[in-house]
Amino acid sequence: MRKELTIRLKEFQERYGVEESVRGRIVRPAVEFIGEDILDMAVSALLQGENVLLCGGKATGKNILADNLAWLFQRPVYTVSFHVNTDSSTLIGTDTFVDGEVRLRSGPVAQAARYGGFCVLDEINMAKNDAVAVMHSVLDYRRLIDVPGYECIPLHPATRFIATMNYGYAGTRELNEALVSRFSVIRMPTLGEGQLHQLLRADVPGASEENISGCIGLFMDLNEKAVNGEISTHSVDLRGMISALRLMTDGMAPKDAVAVSITNKCFDEYEFQLVQDVVMTRFV
Repeated sequence: MRKELTIRLKEFQERYGVEESVRGRIVRPAVEFIGEDILDMAVSALLQGENVLLCGGKATGKNILADNLAWLFQRPVYTVSFHVNTDSSTLIGTDTFVDGEVRLRSGPVAQAARYGGFCVLDEINMAKNDAVAVMHSVLDYRRLIDVPGYECIPLHPATRFIATMNYGYAGTRELNEALVSRFSVIRMPTLGEGQLHQLLRADVPGASEENISGCIGLFMDLNEKAVNGEISTHSVDLRGMISALRLMTDGMAPKDAVAVSITNKCFDEYEFQLVQDVVMTRFV
């Protein structure tokens, strides 16, 4: 990271303290993000008060980057995983009885607003209209949450939102223009062989070079076939690749480790055979 950004990050941390009650949400990421240019862009945008949308295909490190950004800024993390049942109450909170009174049990967006947290909006392009409407006033210049029946919740000056989205997943849709305009958008590039090696080595330090090289080659082969439309993206699964490498390190035969972590996730028989053929070229 550029020296100038490091200095400004330190100033940000000193300017905005964190309440002791939420310090447990400041979590060191398990994996360091690899990609200095992308990291610098994201840090610069967040320092300027922008919210960030990370978009790209599978296995491009969107969630890893989000975790690393929250750690660099030393902010508590609140995560929303969007799905078909995510609505405004999931984000803001719901009514609950406390000491005979109706009070708001705050959701992740409201808590991030109150404590100056970083709120990760995972798979935001799966959000329903009800949830999107809530985000409009939160993300624009008003920076407040208007909860019916309660007072408005202003956003803490350190609060930021980091959204992620994949292309082409079932249940996803195009984001509307009004929502996209509220973000600085960063397109995440596909990981190269060098970056994959660093990531796998960091995640599974006990793995052999032979197995790491085999996993990298397999991942690149499967990704190429997915890009060319020969197979779906089900098998282009970095989490599965890491899981397979861990099983290999634990003594499982490489072809069996890849089968339970990658190949068997293809439930279409034709695709299963294609993926299995690719696996056999890397692991006998």
